[in-house]
Parts: sequence; structure tokens; C-alpha cells
Amino acid sequence: MVLLSGDLPSSLSERLLDSSAGGRIENAAPAFSRRLLICPPPNPYSFRPELSVHFLFIFRFRPSLSHALSLAAIVVVSWRKSMAKYGEGDKRWIVEERVDGQNVHNWHWAEKDCMEWSKTFLSNLLEGLPILSGEGGLWIRTKNLNKVEGEAYVNIRKGKIIPGYELSVQLSWEGEAKDSSSSDGGGNTLLKADGLVDFPYIADENADEDPEIKISIKDEGEIGRRIKEAFVATGKPILLEKVKQYVNAMKDGGPAKDELEVKSKAVKAKVPAAAAAVEKPAEEKKKQAPKKEGFRSISLSERFNCRAKDVYEILMDENRWKGFTQSNARISKEVGGEFSLFDGSITGINVELQDGKSIVQKWRFGSWPEGIFSMVRLTFEEPEPGLTIIKLVQTDVPEEDRYGNATVVENTERGWRELIFHKIRAVFGFGI
Repeated sequence: MVLLSGDLPSSLSERLLDSSAGGRIENAAPAFSRRLLICPPPNPYSFRPELSVHFLFIFRFRPSLSHALSLAAIVVVSWRKSMAKYGEGDKRWIVEERVDGQNVHNWHWAEKDCMEWSKTFLSNLLEGLPILSGEGGLWIRTKNLNKVEGEAYVNIRKGKIIPGYELSVQLSWEGEAKDSSSSDGGGNTLLKADGLVDFPYIADENADEDPEIKISIKDEGEIGRRIKEAFVATGKPILLEKVKQYVNAMKDGGPAKDELEVKSKAVKAKVPAAAAAVEKPAEEKKKQAPKKEGFRSISLSERFNCRAKDVYEILMDENRWKGFTQSNARISKEVGGEFSLFDGSITGINVELQDGKSIVQKWRFGSWPEGIFSMVRLTFEEPEPGLTIIKLVQTDVPEEDRYGNATVVENTERGWRELIFHKIRAVFGFGI
């Protein structure tokens, strides 16, 4: 609120009158002062939107040295911010696409595939590491990264980095034992042997813990066992420290870290170019648009200490669903049959069923837009008796629900992990 007082010159009164939709000015005495009577119209939107003005005039006579007539006016001006009118197409209600294509401050969900980067990063960390160089007559070093399987990605939402990875890594190594005269690198070789290092499960959910590591050697004789024990004692801490470096790198954004910094610096530089981009033909923009916008995929890999058929039967048994979710469920065990989970929040149709091997379903949340179904594929692998790996791929997941909430993908992935897979492990004793 602004309070103005003093003489009211003609120019100001005319401007104030112009600000309103009604009113009149009457000459009150000398030309330097006027009396302004405002008659506000009933519709407030007929005012100029920048300013709504109400006037209160207090007139009084006050003697002065020249006995001149003086007019004092108190004008109360209340500013109000112009409001956009709902339903009338006011552009201030509309969030338009940026012509420069920038995801400013990474507010919207962005995903970066980190699998190839992870292979290169782990290869640089783990290959060719010297473990022992003659200590106790032993020479041990790592060789090649034989396998990196699984998934690795980085999600960015509202500027926050959310890493996700589940990897199985295998590394080869070699060891050599020489007799006691070999402290200088010479001497007779007693045994040369090759071995493997396996990291069965490096995952973001265990980022604060050391992953499981298995070290094996092809020659299990007395000297071979000595080489292996030396590798376990000396090499295991070295390898775990290298894996920790990978975990920290993913936490910082992995390959997306440098891109984020470059994009942040480039936003300001691209603003002038954005104006020119407005003039691009609509047809050209259509060609550049993705084929299926607004949908994403989810990939998960989960381990269970059981046979594949055991966890398959749990997922297809409505009574056991009711038990571990504490909610109602209806599940058909036939191809083409329907299912309903979590008290009807999730519904769908069985597309393909292979006992103990795979489940394919059309799958949707009740809050998704009408007619939208994702496709869920669950494959069951049993690399060894008593160990099952479930790989889940869910495609065509909408980024927003019918209410405009943009957390559909995040909530769906969390639901699979925490409300289904983790619950099965906890309730049925298939590992935590």
C-alpha cells in the first residue's frame, strides 16, 4: 500500500482518471488543484490490470503567510498483482515448451544409460592390477575383465542424481610361485596358475556395503591353495576399494556428470539462439520429435535363494499374493486370463506363461489414463540350484498419470522392488 499526500496537479488527476473506467473531474478552485471523484464500476476487470485505485480526499483550509487556499489530498493506492483469468486462455496459465529444448536445471525426468560407460570404467579400474610382486615368492596380478552383465543407468529429477545399477562382474587373474631363491625375480617356477574373481551382485541398493566377492583358482593343489590364500588376503581389499570407486562415481552421476556441467554452462549461451529457433517450420519440429513421447521403460534384476519354479508359483498364486501383500488379489493362471492386484489398483491380462521360465502380461495402474497398458516381461533364470535371478522389463510406462503426477515411473519401480520382490524374500525366506 502506498500513501501519497499533497497538492494534486492536473496532470496526475488526468492520469488517475484514465486508470479507471468511470469518474469525473470538477474544477474546485485554482487551476493547480482539482477535486477527483471516482465512481468504480461493478466489474473489477474493467480497470487497467496494472493498477486498481481508490481515492479518499480530505479537504481542509489552512492559513498560510499569503492566506492562499491550500488543498491537501490523501490518496490511498492499493496495488494488486494482475491475475490471470482461468479458462480464458491467458498465457500466464500455460507452461509452453522451451524453443531451445533445454531441460532447465534438470527439473524434468532424464535418464542416461551407463552400461557401456560402466564396462569401460570397471575395465580401467580392475585390469592389470599388481597384487603381489615377489612377496613370499609369489607374483599375482589381475588380467582381463571377462564379463559385465546387468544394467546401469542414472536418473536425474529436479536436479537430483538417482543412480541405479545391478551388475555381475567377472575378472581373470594369474599367479606364479617360485622357490626361495627368487626374491630378485629369478629362481625356479614352482607353479603358474590362472583363476577368476566373481562379483555376483554389485547393486545400488547395497551401495553402503562391500559386495560379495568369490576368488577361485584352477589348480587346487598345495601351492595353488597358497597362491589363492595370498590373493584373498592381499588382493580382496584392493579390489573392493576399486569397486567402491565405481560406486562413488555412479553416485556423482557417472557419465552424466560431465554432461550436466556442460549443459549448465551452455544454457545461457543458447538463449539467444532460442529466438531464432522459434521460426523453424512446424514440419521440421515434427521430424525431430521422438516416435513415442511420454513413455519410458523399467529394467530390474532380482536374486532369490530358491528354485525358479518356487517364485514363479508365488507370483501366479492369488492366495500367496494375498499373504505377502496383505491385500486382495485375483489371478488367472491361463493365457488370456485377467488378474487384479493390490485391491484392484493394478489390473491386466496374461499374454504368455511358461511354467518356471517366463511371465508376460499387459499391466496397468488404475490411475493411468484410460486405455494405457504397459507390457511386463518376467524371465526366470536358475544359474545354479537354489539360486534364481528374475529379470523384469516393463515397457510403455507413462511418465504421468491422469492427474498430471510425474512420478509414475519412479513409483512403479519402487513398487516392484519394495512391495513385491523384497516382500517375497522376507515372507518366504528366500534371502534379504
